[in-house]
Amino acid sequence: MSKLKYMNVLIIPVLTYVSFNSYGWLAFSPIIYGFVIVPLLELFVAADPSNLSEAEEELRKKNPVYDWQVYLMIPIQCVFVYLFLKSIGEPGLELAAKVGRITGMGLMCGVIGINVAHELGHRSKRYEQLMAKTLLLTSLYMHFFIEHNQGHHKNVGTREDPSSARLNEILYAFWIRSVVYTYISAWKIQTARLKKKGQGFFSIHNEMLLYQIIQTGLLAIIVYFFGWVITGYFVLAAVMGFLLLETVNYIEHYGLTRNKQGNKYERVMAQHSWNSNHVIGRLVLFELSRHSDHHFIASRKYQILRHIDDSPQMPTGYPGMMLLAMVPPLWLLVMNKKLKDIQSGKLRQAA
Repeated sequence: MSKLKYMNVLIIPVLTYVSFNSYGWLAFSPIIYGFVIVPLLELFVAADPSNLSEAEEELRKKNPVYDWQVYLMIPIQCVFVYLFLKSIGEPGLELAAKVGRITGMGLMCGVIGINVAHELGHRSKRYEQLMAKTLLLTSLYMHFFIEHNQGHHKNVGTREDPSSARLNEILYAFWIRSVVYTYISAWKIQTARLKKKGQGFFSIHNEMLLYQIIQTGLLAIIVYFFGWVITGYFVLAAVMGFLLLETVNYIEHYGLTRNKQGNKYERVMAQHSWNSNHVIGRLVLFELSRHSDHHFIASRKYQILRHIDDSPQMPTGYPGMMLLAMVPPLWLLVMNKKLKDIQSGKLRQAA
């Protein structure tokens, strides 16, 4: 049963289903769970920095149960997009219920959609990459597949990376910069790749062009079967999904920079990403919060990500840190102090 602990994430689709069939405060049950109950629990449940032994790692790498748990998220996400489109069009639905259902779908897009797409997007098998793109489609954020893998992991902690938050940059300014320049960066990466291979812009080899067509096609299908208003509600949920992603990007790299060695930046190390060992967030997010090891070795699957002593540690789990980021004065007060402690050689004490 311990292998199935990551199925705790299914609490979110269960509560989202409740939301799609409820009114009043119950329509907000996914958000209440994700951003009230989980952060409160993580204040009282101790972080766990323990790592697997080499033998345990090998067993986990070979066990297909861990792969099937992330594969399961693809049909779940697709079904919930359909359920959302049906439920949000309920005649006479009050505003509060609409907002609750949109935010529930937005949480699904962020946690089940983009987060799992992130995991699968780092895999080398074509069918896993296709799964990743399918999940990203549900948040209209397919360009993330290109920019994250070929841009962010190369440029993290530098001024060239739109997904690395700078010192004293507040979340809301970061949203604008990251969303806009991540999209522009994906086009630049794709254009450079096409030019290098001598392939035309208007061709099946231009993935960015294909992504725009696919996403537009999805919206056209929704308009045809459900109408413009419901399509607008879906777009709102998708926007919430990718803003949750960008908020995670913000807390993962805030203020951490790589030094230049001559004309090149130093190698990406564990100290260039904020890490969190808070157990509940780790389970819900398929170990995304062990982000330092992910950037150190991006090919490591979620089930074997490690705690690294030199990585800077967040004071709480991801949901709590995301809430903190939404209040810029508090965020700057807490995180700038931790950065000063790290810079003055007090990393272990700051953890």
